[in-house]
Amino acid sequence: MKYIPTDPELFIQNRARLAKLMKPGSVAVVNSNDIMPTNADGTMAFVQNSDLYYLTGINQEETILLFCPDNPNPMMREILFIRETNDYLTIWEGYKYTQEEARRISGIQNVRWISDFPVFFRQMMCEQREVYLNSNEHYRATDCVETRDMRFIKQCQKDYPLHTYFRLAQLMHELRVIKSPTEIEIIRQACEITGKGFARVLKNVKPGINEAEVEADFAYEFLRHKAVFSFLPIIASGANTCVLHYIRNDQVCQEGDLLLLDVGAGYGNYVADMTRTIPISGRFTPRQRQVYEAVLRVYRGVMKAMKPGLGIEDLRRIAEELTQEECLRLGLFTESELKAQSPEAPLVRKYFMHGVSHSIGIDVHDVMYPQYQKIAPGWVLSCEPGIYIREEGLGVRLEDTVYLTENGAVSLMENIPLEPDDIEAEMNK
Repeated sequence: MKYIPTDPELFIQNRARLAKLMKPGSVAVVNSNDIMPTNADGTMAFVQNSDLYYLTGINQEETILLFCPDNPNPMMREILFIRETNDYLTIWEGYKYTQEEARRISGIQNVRWISDFPVFFRQMMCEQREVYLNSNEHYRATDCVETRDMRFIKQCQKDYPLHTYFRLAQLMHELRVIKSPTEIEIIRQACEITGKGFARVLKNVKPGINEAEVEADFAYEFLRHKAVFSFLPIIASGANTCVLHYIRNDQVCQEGDLLLLDVGAGYGNYVADMTRTIPISGRFTPRQRQVYEAVLRVYRGVMKAMKPGLGIEDLRRIAEELTQEECLRLGLFTESELKAQSPEAPLVRKYFMHGVSHSIGIDVHDVMYPQYQKIAPGWVLSCEPGIYIREEGLGVRLEDTVYLTENGAVSLMENIPLEPDDIEAEMNK
């Protein structure tokens, strides 16, 4: 992502919170992500390791944090290693952080070149017995590419087989779900930029426009505000509204169809997640409005139910109960069919087959352990019910990024049109 100046106190406090969870006298190591190759001599855009960014604020490859908060030597308690630049790198790759800039951004005073890491790490390992190593433990992750962290784990355990190793991810999941006021404000700005993109789309959508042109409208607003897409956007028209992860975004939008927009801006390394469903012709048909208002009622019901102490699966159960009532009203099944349904295959899952909420933060599906972590004040979540009627080629999903307080959920997208009348009004100005 593009660099956005952030108060280093955020990263200083994040490290202080991690120190309280680590075992006395232990050391933790966090690596940056690799720059991933494409073909020939091409590379993908760099995406920083979320845990490293959370602890340092550094958005650069070949970076390592060595963290030993109980070390007797204050200068050994936190050491940041960054890539040493030279004239050749400056010409071919552009600007890299100086040590002084890395100190200012991270709040870490001991900043070294990465070539110094082996010496400092060996000294640290000879003095410490317990080590936290990092890995991606998101419950839906697919580890088909070996990361720099995984390579480091293999090498570290080979070189130091007699140490006791622990999973840093467990601690990071506990920390990252609770957002600080600074993080909330950055996410709020990401939501505002997402809203600017949606406002531009509402002005331009009409029959005959291509889904790719709609994606371009979002891209225009995001880029001019130093933001990026926080995930591959879903711009789905017609029957594609029933494809949950549709990303082709290349079809012509037809008169009388709906257009489902699942998109979010990434800003300052934090992200937003929004879904809106709009009528391509500028007016909902009676059936489209009927389904839209059903999903909107479920949205309101889930928002009202979002209270500290519930689990993600509790929210899904509430959403399914509300959606079942709406599907009954929509004539998608009958009372007798409902009574005869199998508990293992509820009828409602034909029309609502995904979860209703996930954590949001540095990642759009931010880290958490859904089986035992309960939502709490400070969490940022999605609220995203939907109804998908494939036999009618009609899908509606609505989603906001919301902030959980002691009293319940507050939308960070309250200024983005959600009511059907408001959407029609904006499209027909």
